[in-house]
Amino acid sequence: MEPRLLILGAGSGASNNLLMSLRRAWPTLTVIGCHDDPFTLRRFAGDRRHLVRRPLDAETLARLVAAEAIQLVIPTSDADVMLLSEQRGRLGPCVYLPSRDAIALCQDKCELTAALAGHGVPVPVSLPLADRDSVDEVVAKLAWAPRLWCRVRSGTRSLGATPVRSAEQVRAWLLLWEELRGVPASAFMLAEYLPGRDFLCQSLWSDGRLVLVKTFERIAYFGGENSPSGVSSLSSLAKTVVDDRIVAVCTRAVRALDPHAAGAFSVDLKENAEGVPCITEINAGRFFIGMTAFDHVGRRNMSACFVRLALGEPLDIAEPYDCPPDHYLVRDLDTLPGVYHADDLMEG
Repeated sequence: MEPRLLILGAGSGASNNLLMSLRRAWPTLTVIGCHDDPFTLRRFAGDRRHLVRRPLDAETLARLVAAEAIQLVIPTSDADVMLLSEQRGRLGPCVYLPSRDAIALCQDKCELTAALAGHGVPVPVSLPLADRDSVDEVVAKLAWAPRLWCRVRSGTRSLGATPVRSAEQVRAWLLLWEELRGVPASAFMLAEYLPGRDFLCQSLWSDGRLVLVKTFERIAYFGGENSPSGVSSLSSLAKTVVDDRIVAVCTRAVRALDPHAAGAFSVDLKENAEGVPCITEINAGRFFIGMTAFDHVGRRNMSACFVRLALGEPLDIAEPYDCPPDHYLVRDLDTLPGVYHADDLMEG
């Protein structure tokens, strides 16, 4: 009997990319999806779709898992990861996630950078903000940095993120978010601005052992030209890169978080002024939104390997770093993502 999977957030870009990757490697899988938005859910091309209440609760999830005889539930957002983490005792082997502590820590970017810095892992110097009155004090502590990065401590897609040069700019940005979006100043942090290359590292772990890793570089961004920073966390153009520095930093970080790490760890890094890759964020328990499109590049499909590990199949991969260079991911609205090798870009 082939495995039966449930993808949370079905119909989103992350879920559709994941589904395409799984279908490419394992066509006979039964893949079921659920979402609380009927319009988003309709885009999911799995075997079945379930519309669930908003927000998805533990009772509904448990009933769906039982009714569909699900063997593995796969999250596609931080909220999904947290729900599954809290219910892992109830759902048992259907959940394959990092530890509760690692997930909780990774969902607070300021606490994460402080913890990693304590283990000697390269991170941007980062400080929390208590309120708008504390801005001058925090900015003074970072006075050595020519620019700062102001961002919300939790969330995705560069929520509330912008470069700033002065305390006045920080206060203005905080006031804007508080008055227009209801986000308090205490939800923000300040960090040194990292000017270098922008990397991603997607990795798969089993009991503290690195099973598989692929690395990428963001080159262009969705909506970057419309934001003060000129960047976003969603790449419209990315490429595979081979850089042992990235793997080394990410390996140190994951093992610092959990010596028995298991599941998926997706790590954002950016180079500082000295060219050192520094970790800015870790998505523990899920894959990057778009990078599963690269799963077929190399010898191993990471999404399929994740499923096999989660279902208890041992994977002994001699060379975990599986990322042939110079493959480009091209993404745009209303089109399927395309992956092309540099040698084939001008074909035709």
